[in-house]
Amino acid sequence: MPKLAANLSFLFLELPFERRFAAAARCGFRGVEFHFPYGWQAAELAERARQAGVQVVLFNLPAGDWEAGERGIACHPDRREEFRAGVARAIDYARTLGCRRLNCLAGIPPAGVSPAAARATLVDNLRFAAAELRRAGIALLLEPINTRDIPGFLVHGTRQALDLLDEAGGANLFLQYDLYHAQVMEGDLARTIEANLARIAHMQLADNPGRHEPGTGEINFPFLLAHIDRLGYRGWIGCEYRPLATAEAGLGWARGYLGGGGVVGAG
Repeated sequence: MPKLAANLSFLFLELPFERRFAAAARCGFRGVEFHFPYGWQAAELAERARQAGVQVVLFNLPAGDWEAGERGIACHPDRREEFRAGVARAIDYARTLGCRRLNCLAGIPPAGVSPAAARATLVDNLRFAAAELRRAGIALLLEPINTRDIPGFLVHGTRQALDLLDEAGGANLFLQYDLYHAQVMEGDLARTIEANLARIAHMQLADNPGRHEPGTGEINFPFLLAHIDRLGYRGWIGCEYRPLATAEAGLGWARGYLGGGGVVGAG
């Protein structure tokens, strides 16, 4: 059965971030993911996860100034040292949080940087980060993101991402396969997953269009989740979608996959 993780950067937004761990647990989630933990003390978040009984399964390497619109710096030639410092910081957080997978956002190449230079920078940074994470027992993931939502994002296709991972090398380098982004850019989800299952270490989902919960768009999630299960995928699938109403109200599609769940309240 698919293992669903609540993305706390998208779900339960009516609550402060540190209270979303317990909210996810009360809805039956046993795993959580989020964009960035760096605005909080790692030990505090680890305690919140422990108290809620949820596992932190994924978060991103530092990705520049998110509020200013940056979506990763791994392809920025002039920010290699910042990227490397971010890798060290992410490893510290991952150790405290017990998280075994970190995602790298390639970013948007800055003005004046050629596609070739941006790609070469990304490969070098992936190679460096993979080596550092391997020593810590952590996998490094690379996520293609659609260029409708983030115009100019460097890595936007499955084959492109796999080629970059091949060039960077490293036994702990994997693909993060987001069903929403892949549907926007490529479609053919079932066959792509089947062909590349061994290289996929994490998945995420949202329906298209709108990036809302499954059942609100064009993706046949009952078929797709059953297909993923039949293929033998044992990783987590992060619920990274914008609920049409509240997170809890939109979880009808997931009741058969979650371990029970109750009412979200104070915590």
